[in-house]
Amino acid sequence: MHLFIAFFMRTRTSFLDRFLATIETKKPSDTLLLRLLFFVTVASGLFFLITLNTNLTTKTPGRGGTLMEGIVGIPRFVNPALAITRADQDTVGLIYSGLMKIDEKGDLIPDLAQSITLSEDKRTYTIILKKDKTFHDTTPLTTHDVVFTINLIRDPDLKSPLRGNWSDVTVEATGEYEMQITLLEPYTPFIENFTFGVMPQHIWSHLRIEQLPFSQYNTEPIGSGPFMITAVNRDTTGLISGYELTPATGDNTPNLDSIELKFFQNEERLKEALLTREINSTVFLPNEYLSELNPDKYQIRTMPLPRVFSIFFNQNRSPALRDKAARAALSAAIDRESLVRDVLYGQGVPTTLPIVKEHHGVSLSDTVLEQTASFSSKSAEVILVEGGWKKNNSGGWEKKIDQVTETLDFTIRAENSKMSVATLNAIAENWRRIGIAVQIEQYEQNGLVQSVIRSRDFEALLFGQDMNRLQDLYPFWHSSQKDDPGLNIAQYTNVTVDGLLEEARSVEDPSEQLRLLKETSEIIEDEIPAIFLYAPSVTYVIDKEITSAPMVRLGRPSDRFMNITNWHARTDVVWPLFEQK
Repeated sequence: MHLFIAFFMRTRTSFLDRFLATIETKKPSDTLLLRLLFFVTVASGLFFLITLNTNLTTKTPGRGGTLMEGIVGIPRFVNPALAITRADQDTVGLIYSGLMKIDEKGDLIPDLAQSITLSEDKRTYTIILKKDKTFHDTTPLTTHDVVFTINLIRDPDLKSPLRGNWSDVTVEATGEYEMQITLLEPYTPFIENFTFGVMPQHIWSHLRIEQLPFSQYNTEPIGSGPFMITAVNRDTTGLISGYELTPATGDNTPNLDSIELKFFQNEERLKEALLTREINSTVFLPNEYLSELNPDKYQIRTMPLPRVFSIFFNQNRSPALRDKAARAALSAAIDRESLVRDVLYGQGVPTTLPIVKEHHGVSLSDTVLEQTASFSSKSAEVILVEGGWKKNNSGGWEKKIDQVTETLDFTIRAENSKMSVATLNAIAENWRRIGIAVQIEQYEQNGLVQSVIRSRDFEALLFGQDMNRLQDLYPFWHSSQKDDPGLNIAQYTNVTVDGLLEEARSVEDPSEQLRLLKETSEIIEDEIPAIFLYAPSVTYVIDKEITSAPMVRLGRPSDRFMNITNWHARTDVVWPLFEQK
């Protein structure tokens, strides 16, 4: 071969030399013309080749590159059955995989499942798994792992935040790769639950339920997702400061070489890491910092999510807050428009309802927008006076309730984050203008969940509820969910609402679903078990060198990783002949 190439090069060079020498033997006028013709021919050939290359070659994602994702919070339960903080959920989204996932168009498609069929009575799902799926330790993934995970979620002693989605469900493995899930009644949105991460039975089954939250596999997990943990980094105190992830083997190998997850105690430290390029992506950067980013280095993507921030009342802890006039006045005194403008920097929408109007085609009446735009300290005071409240000598409000004089002051608890702090400060100022005293207590995210929310230990609580993509309100407002691990943290009970929520789960007609959703929301709004404030959009900051997959109709921030295998940091240019199919 080398001899052939050498011969070819010598022959080509000899021919060119003879051709050029021949030109030089001609008359000067002919030589000039031939030279010009020669160079035009060469230039035309080069132009033709360049054009052909541009038209026929395609750009495809290339292998390589590292995503360095910054996350606020410390992972504690990287476990699909227990993950409740965003740090845990983000890591679960990369390590674990579900029966289904959200594709780039926002539709549900099979992931671990080969196929999913629904019976004619709309109650039984028959699921056939792909036979080539394994966990990161190479153990085959079967229906026994899926059934084990679902039963774990359903165990009341574990107190999984997903338990409410799996009550009254029968699960049966009919073979190594075939299973059935049967509902008591048809429930149209149920299939949205099929994105839960499947846990390996051989890792977890030997643990008693009370031991499971303390297992090291909560922070050193083994899943079946697109990436697996190859290193765990810890700080000097022993807390996890980062994970190093590499692609797992399988039929859909990621384009990225690696992912580095880096965990930060607060948003200020995360911002510094982003500006110094210690990380190159994050969904945790407060909106007020966006203007500090270099637009040549970062792209900013805004994603609407079905998440509503509200102030929830525990009426069992405060007689004053059991008074509807007091709650109505508190709501009327809040300027929601300024919260969106000043706290969210315009990245969100105000609301007085427990659902997000702008998400997935939910269409509410225009009066909702008028309600969110109207607030008045004077009208709040009128509500109090008409409700029997009177100003005392200290300038506060008091009322005799059950023969006891109660004052309208209370403590509100919230997460110790910039957005929560700014929201509380703005609201507290609105309330103090009309003489309502409020104390503020802040907690780290894990502490708020474990010590305040799960025990319902609060008078008032600022918290954001993440709904599913269809905005199913059942887990948050049905009376059966008022005790931990249920998510009805206001402990709201209304027989009519219960009936509407149950009916909405069995209706297939989208317009009828919408009617039930609106009716339910309006009843909850009228009774004021919580004050609904705003629905923030999620802003994802990512290096311009990294191309992420489209993020459409996400249910929560961690869903952005559903198509992580399609992300890439490099681009290859190939001819169609050599393109991989």
